[in-house]
Formats: sequence, C-alpha cells, structure tokens
Amino acid sequence: MSNNALSISTWNINSVRLRFPIVKDFLEAERPDVLCLQETKSPDDRFPAADFRQAGYLHQAFVGNKGYNGVAIVSRLPFAETQAMPMCGRADARHIAVTLAPEAGRAAGVTIHNFYVPAGGDVPDPDLNDKFAHKLAFLADMDRWAAETAPTKRPAVLVGDLNIAPYESDVWSHKQLLDVVSHTPVETETLERLRSVHGWVDAIRTLKPEPERVYTWWSYRAQDWEASDRGRRLDHVWVSPDLAGRLASVEIHKPVRSWNRPSDHVPVTVRLSS
Repeated sequence: MSNNALSISTWNINSVRLRFPIVKDFLEAERPDVLCLQETKSPDDRFPAADFRQAGYLHQAFVGNKGYNGVAIVSRLPFAETQAMPMCGRADARHIAVTLAPEAGRAAGVTIHNFYVPAGGDVPDPDLNDKFAHKLAFLADMDRWAAETAPTKRPAVLVGDLNIAPYESDVWSHKQLLDVVSHTPVETETLERLRSVHGWVDAIRTLKPEPERVYTWWSYRAQDWEASDRGRRLDHVWVSPDLAGRLASVEIHKPVRSWNRPSDHVPVTVRLSS
C-alpha cells in the first residue's frame, strides 16, 4: 500500500485486452492500490486476470460481455466481499463493488462502487431515443439503490464513467453543449441531485474547485485533441462524508491521452490520507 491510506484510480479503458499495454505502463508508473475500469469489453473468461496478477494486482472482481460494457476492480489489497448489481433489470455489466478486507489495514472496511452509466446516444429526448431513456432510467435506478441501501452511512467510494459533465467548468463550452447529451440540464440536474441527496462528496471538485476547468475525456473525432482541448469531465470519484476530510490529492492523468492507442478517457487517481 502507498504512504496514503488508500489510492484509487478510475479509467474507462475502452477494451482492456486491446489496451492492456498502456494499463500495465500506468500501473507501473502510478501503483494505485486499486484500479477501477469501465468499458472493458471482455467476457469473464477472456479477462486478462493473469496479466494483472503478474503486475501485482492479485485481487480481482470483474463482470463483462463480449464487445461492449464491462466493469472491473483490480487491487493490491484483498477483498472481504464483492457484488455485481443488475441495473434497470439488465445483466449488462455496468456495476461492480468490493469491500476491502481487514488485511487492507487502514483501508479496511471501505466499499468501492464502480459504475458505468450509459452514454445515452445522440438525441437528448427519451421519447425519440431509447438510449437516452435508458440513461435516465439508470440514474433513477441508482437513486433507488442509494435510498434503499444508504451507502454513504459507512466508508464508501463511488467511481466510474458516469457519462455526465455536471458543471459549467466541466465542459469546454457550457453554452454550446447545453443541448448535447452529457451536459443537458435534465442530466446534470439529475446527477447533482443524486449525489447531494444521498450524501456523496465530489472528490474532484473538493480538491479542484470551480471555476477551474477539469476534463477527463477528449473525443477521438478531434484531429488535434490537445490543441483544441474540447474536453468534458465524464469520470467521477465520490466519497462518503466520513472520508471527505481524508481527501489528500486528486490527479487527472492527461498525458495518458497521448499514449500509444489510447482510450478517449484518461485515468483519475484520488488519494486518501490516514
């Protein structure tokens, strides 16, 4: 474990098998205690479990499908429990959770939830776009889950590609993206209500307050993504109130976007102090 009590990285990897070389490079460079991945696009029997073990991440929980979705948590710290919830009545591999075991020392008992919220398609109208309707239903399901289980009443971290950039400084142009899926008012207001009502603390914005611009995703469509810098903050880390005072640092690993065959998302690492 690092000098901090716990370090967690989250990353939409857009195919864990295709991009394992850069995942390995990231793990060697940063050595987070826990890595949470979304969009692994790997059925369970093809997940590169042996490669992660060789990299020192012996403890693993994953659920996936061939070619789409998929979430995983790999860790240098042992698990006491694991759970994968079906969302919206679908077993489509969009949630995985672990609780760290007593052997995890200062991090023991922390539950980590890893979510992959649907992107929602291109048309921000649930009557015209089934994908957008699914996204809103998924957020409603997350709200019901939180209301029923009160996850923030104990030490917990929620991470993942939530596919929504909630604040004006989470996007390159608030005005131009107001009617673009990921920054429409119905999405941003729903996500903020979900976070605040259930007591989650936005770790990134606690340590990097507005109006600082923070992006974690840059489109593949941009010819020169770095020069245009038209990003969005789609990847999030939320913590329960009892962990908020232990937030030590957050790092958006922007240089990873320029690595060989990158994802369009970059890793985000949050560190908690003792």
